[in-house]
Amino acid sequence: MMRHARPLRVLTWHVHGNYLYYLTQAPHEFHVVTRPGRPPGYAGRAGVLPWGDNVHEVSAEAVASREFDVIVYQQRSHWEADRLQLLSEAQRRLPQIYIEHDPPQEAPFAQRHWVDDPNALLVHVTSFNQLMWDSGTTPTRVIEHGVLVPEQARYTGGTPRGIVVVNHLRERGRRLGADIFDTVRREVPLDLAGMDAQSLGGMGEIANPELPAFMARYRFFFNPIRWTSLGLAIVEAMTVGLPIVGLATTELASVIRDGENGFADTRVERLVQCMRTLIDEPGLARQLGDAARRTARERFGIARFSRDWDLALREVAA
Repeated sequence: MMRHARPLRVLTWHVHGNYLYYLTQAPHEFHVVTRPGRPPGYAGRAGVLPWGDNVHEVSAEAVASREFDVIVYQQRSHWEADRLQLLSEAQRRLPQIYIEHDPPQEAPFAQRHWVDDPNALLVHVTSFNQLMWDSGTTPTRVIEHGVLVPEQARYTGGTPRGIVVVNHLRERGRRLGADIFDTVRREVPLDLAGMDAQSLGGMGEIANPELPAFMARYRFFFNPIRWTSLGLAIVEAMTVGLPIVGLATTELASVIRDGENGFADTRVERLVQCMRTLIDEPGLARQLGDAARRTARERFGIARFSRDWDLALREVAA
């Protein structure tokens, strides 16, 4: 790695706020596309996250007149439309990375990724995603999540309930486990946080910087999702020290070791029993939570994440 090389000028989009914030911990200059009204995908530095001085906004109309070193796409519409409509011909020839945040949605193992370009780099956020996508001729790499939570946000577990964090759970239905959440909350006390959580009797969205400390008061974190990537809220909860209870599907099966740093199973009835046990045995909850925190610190540290991204950006730019 060229440790003393100048920071790269990276053009990207605001797709997942927390992920963008963590990505911008890498030692480069990030230019984020905006549109009037800051619609989804073009929010720039919006929100309450403490954006660094290396994060800059660039209007969609001005993109073609700016100079960049690397283009980092994070959404299909940006690859298929913005790449052709906003970028100049010279910019389209720049080194390019596409971050795939999700497993395939149309076919679990047979869907061909729309980025089919041997000159691009397709970065998957989990090994499970890399396994399931047909990436065609595009070279791939896995860069697992890295998170940065306030050091003072530490597990207390004094509230004998579970916390669930899912955005738009009602709208996204079975894939995100709306039916499982509804079944389990009839058996176990659960609170739901996230965008539009109120429509399912939840408490609504918690500001990103406040979420780790907010979750820390709960006895455990429950993940009802059937098919997704590895949620950042799960990693943040682990970093704080919450034990995780979730379905042993997708990447979560490689993160949660059943009975060691949480509970993972495909039998919902067993997970209900495990949650009841955690409510009744706060000592066990703390023991599992401590193990979850060790896992998070070893696997999902922000320093490792930043190094991985620094290396990937400099390799494609070279």
